[in-house]
Amino acid sequence: MLTIVAFIVALALLIAVHEYGHYRVAVACGVKVLKFSIGFGQTVLRWQPKGSPTEFVISAFPLGGFVKMLDEREAPVAAEERHLAFNTQSLPKRAAIVAAGPAANLLLAVLLYALVNWSGVQEPKAVLASPTIGSVAEKAGIQGGETVTRAGWDGEDLEDVASFDELRWLLTRGALDSRDVRLELATSAQGARREVVMALAPLHAQDADAQLFRTIGVLGPWTRPVLGEVMADGAGARAGLASGDLVLRVGNTPIVDGQQLRDTIRSSLSGGQALAQVWQIDRAGQRLDVSVTPEVKPDGLQSIGRISAYVGAPPEMLTIRYGVFDGLWRGVERTWEVSGLTLRMMGRMVVGEASIKNLSGPLSVAEYAGKSASLGFTQYLVFLALISVSLGVLNLLPIPILDGGHLLYYLWEAVTGKRVSDAWMERLQRGGGAVLLLMMSIALFNDVNRLFG
Repeated sequence: MLTIVAFIVALALLIAVHEYGHYRVAVACGVKVLKFSIGFGQTVLRWQPKGSPTEFVISAFPLGGFVKMLDEREAPVAAEERHLAFNTQSLPKRAAIVAAGPAANLLLAVLLYALVNWSGVQEPKAVLASPTIGSVAEKAGIQGGETVTRAGWDGEDLEDVASFDELRWLLTRGALDSRDVRLELATSAQGARREVVMALAPLHAQDADAQLFRTIGVLGPWTRPVLGEVMADGAGARAGLASGDLVLRVGNTPIVDGQQLRDTIRSSLSGGQALAQVWQIDRAGQRLDVSVTPEVKPDGLQSIGRISAYVGAPPEMLTIRYGVFDGLWRGVERTWEVSGLTLRMMGRMVVGEASIKNLSGPLSVAEYAGKSASLGFTQYLVFLALISVSLGVLNLLPIPILDGGHLLYYLWEAVTGKRVSDAWMERLQRGGGAVLLLMMSIALFNDVNRLFG
């Protein structure tokens, strides 16, 4: 139920903001708006403010919306109202009305990110866990336990890193944009510093998935190698492990953090069979040796070891909060960064340099809506901001039928001094509809594969 409600609220809000952008600028430009509709299907609510020519409608299925304006191309217009028709407006006014929808979504994203920055959010400290074997982080000399104090593109000035999530975002952008990232690390309580370069450019990453972060070697923040809940009848419970046990060593390998312990458990197989290993644990100050044989569990195309226990203590958290101007500016920066990354990924998908698996459809959006809402209001706001950016950028693509396609028509008009003919407009609209339908089909196919494959 939470997923459905969160999904409907997200769609209704983002569509309403998009259409209100068109509506508000149309009215400001002197265009008569006949109807403002959110959703399709059975009408749930209809009203018309006194003295307004616009009928406002909310329908049962909030999967889209539209703003219907007076237009001679759609219906006859009385001579005395011709100056109120959309098609009779100047080129700058028509372009402003069309661009206002995507612009409203991008402005909403700025506001949502700013609200998160102003209210404050709990995020893990930027302390690195042990890197995965053979990863970029391991090759850079990261051992685990280092605090990232500053980071940036290699060859450019470094900036302060507020949290692990901020670091992860930078690494994601670096991997997808094929840019190396330089980190300044605090390696001791005395404040010793050193710099390392994360060689992300050679990865030529196509997908921002779990495998990418395993390749980078930064899967999560540092955590103490403590066991949480131990499931009854699982491998950990059968071995005698208990919640609160601090793992010091597995076989001859010293364990320094939760990530290393998880990787050790996952890889504790030989020839598809689990290996029994002696664990040294600290239980309430007493050191014990325990023989543990993990269970063999499937993980995609391979098998891994599991002990049916929560591994690793929660990471150390801190509250990230910014002032009015800093919070707003960071909202602008994040919206710009996400927009740029979205455009670059779409461009790379078109030329085959990125996987079309990155396209997500309504099922994935609904799933993420529910998950973010379950994590709290702040995480839901971040989700809304991300989807709002995606909606704004998608509508600016130069595809006929989308706002960006209409802006392309206006660019042609500005260059040639002639409007696109009705015949060509019809052909281009049909082509744009086919492209959009193809994109939606791919996105839906990806959703089904993710959720049910």
